[in-house]
Amino acid sequence: MAATLDHVFASLADPTRRQILVMLLEDDLAVTDIAEPFEMSLTAISKHINILVAAGLITQEKRGRVKWCGLNPAAMKDASIWMESFGQFEAVNLDALERFLEAELDDDKTS
Repeated sequence: MAATLDHVFASLADPTRRQILVMLLEDDLAVTDIAEPFEMSLTAISKHINILVAAGLITQEKRGRVKWCGLNPAAMKDASIWMESFGQFEAVNLDALERFLEAELDDDKTS
């Protein structure tokens, strides 16, 4: 599982790859359609896609002459479970923490 998590998180670390995943939320897309909004070569986009495929985050299928990509949401399941395990800790309320620290600093100044 650790190797799978490493691949998933390494893939998600890149903003281009995250944007590709968002694009695939809507529907399957041809590689050329994925490449369209990016200011990089088709070869560079193909490298990003290959990383996502290797991590299992997307699937790729050739239909005729066109390569199509589709999202594989099940591949994020282990990563999601791993991240949710940290949900046992209550989220820090930064506003409340700031008020507490200001009050403590004020008390120290008056002492």
